[in-house]
Amino acid sequence: MTIATVLTENLSKSSGFAVSEYPENPRLQVVTLSKATLDKFIEMTDGWSVQALEYKPFLRYAVADALDKVCHYQLGQFLVATMENRETGAFLLEADKEAQAAYEDSDQQREFFVKLSTAISHLIGIPNFDAMYGKYYARFTVLNDDSSDSYLRQAHRRMELHNDGTYVNERTDFVLMMKMDEKNMEMGDSLLLHVDEWQDLDRFYNHPMAKQDIVWAAPPSKNVGYTIEHPVFFEEDKNGKPHMLFIDQFAQPQNMQQGLYLHQMSESLESDTNCFNVRVNIGSMLVVQNHCWLHGRDKFVSHPDLKRELLRQRGHFTR
Repeated sequence: MTIATVLTENLSKSSGFAVSEYPENPRLQVVTLSKATLDKFIEMTDGWSVQALEYKPFLRYAVADALDKVCHYQLGQFLVATMENRETGAFLLEADKEAQAAYEDSDQQREFFVKLSTAISHLIGIPNFDAMYGKYYARFTVLNDDSSDSYLRQAHRRMELHNDGTYVNERTDFVLMMKMDEKNMEMGDSLLLHVDEWQDLDRFYNHPMAKQDIVWAAPPSKNVGYTIEHPVFFEEDKNGKPHMLFIDQFAQPQNMQQGLYLHQMSESLESDTNCFNVRVNIGSMLVVQNHCWLHGRDKFVSHPDLKRELLRQRGHFTR
């Protein structure tokens, strides 16, 4: 019996969405919303602007409830079950082909994407304040040329596997990454590796440095004016399996032992053959349990008019 079968055995055929397993890795659940579902969601939330969602946090829950209601209150249950299950802990949510074909390059369309991502994040938890953007979500653009102080916007290099929330003093249980727009793009897929499939996990989890505090600090663009200390393997889940918080760019080792441990870990992660690519289409979003999955991004092929706009929400579970 597949993971998807176990998770979806109680869904009705009228739920308004379908579920399948991602071909390259069955842990990743693919959730496809029908055009009828999305059209009804648009109708139900048409009176609420994105500005209203930003100003009135309770409206974000109303938006989430509207989407769940269209799906006969089965979508939220499925997404929570997926995120709580360590064997899965991730989903790719997208529209069906009919709905995707109707997407247009407009501000109105992108406002809808903000609403949809808000509904999804509030069905599984609550987003943290994103200091980089000054809202509960962040929108940013990747261009062909960039002088950013982190790899987030640098198109022509691979963004290495990592966990989010390493340098903030609030819990980051999930990460939602949505593609708002892209033009002249080639390559640049998302990269995923489940912690349990990391071939060197035992080596680094049982290392003397595994539970030793590391200093983490962010560059100026993140708008976080403090440092934080925690181990890479900062806790275990309810079954005693490790949760991770690691990113190579923002670790500040204080001695040779820490530096070499982090360097060797990064080398191991980047060479792991269980890492796989995920193509995220415009209007689709990838949502991962941040402590069980490492994520990154492949490099893009250079093009003078390359442009990709992304939306990010990072938050904590509330159940």
